[in-house]
Amino acid sequence: MLSHELTALTITAASIGFLHTLLGPDHYLPFIVLGRARRWSLSRTGLITILCGIGHIVSSVLLGLIGIAFGLAVARLEFVESVRGSIAAWALIAFGLVYTAWGIRHAMKGRPHTHFHVHDEDIIHSHHHVHAQEHVHIHDRAERPNVTPWILFTIFVLGPCEPLIPVLMYPAVRESRSGLIWITAVFGTVTILTMLASVMLLSLGVKRVPLGRLNRYAHALAGLSLLLCGAAIQFLGL
Repeated sequence: MLSHELTALTITAASIGFLHTLLGPDHYLPFIVLGRARRWSLSRTGLITILCGIGHIVSSVLLGLIGIAFGLAVARLEFVESVRGSIAAWALIAFGLVYTAWGIRHAMKGRPHTHFHVHDEDIIHSHHHVHAQEHVHIHDRAERPNVTPWILFTIFVLGPCEPLIPVLMYPAVRESRSGLIWITAVFGTVTILTMLASVMLLSLGVKRVPLGRLNRYAHALAGLSLLLCGAAIQFLGL
């Protein structure tokens, strides 16, 4: 049986995990836009979301455990978390900026155009093609490493779970060590499940929206979304 205090903390942990995730677009938007642009399957998108969510939770849990073990004041840990948050936001902005530039370059290479050739006897012919589709081989794609998921994972590891340490971990440890483990597990589970559900449902909707001619700019639009998401976190406090 949970004590009244631990029961209240459990409800708080589940509620904060759910609302904190939904109100923070950085918890799901990057996976949705990159999944669409890079044509990830839903299963791959879901797996990347789960792994990033685990990294996101574990990094804050470890920091909280260090604070508890050494008796650090909550204010000091909150300062560390705010610094981590700024680093993660700027990393997302930088990634979005670089990805947008690469996306625009990719779109320009993929622009259809026509070449004219003059042969003997003044015979002229033309052919319509796209440079981005030239010299593409199956083994080239297989050998090319995809660093995008690892960059996302690194950003999420840097990103803090702001309410976890001061609102949940420190009060929970006053009850018991088992209470600390329980509250942390509840918060982490609800957070990751909310991330996964949001990404899966919104990805299904986004995949049904035809981009038409804008499809060439899918990568650039994804990068712009990441950039704006990072800016919203850094400057608007989302």
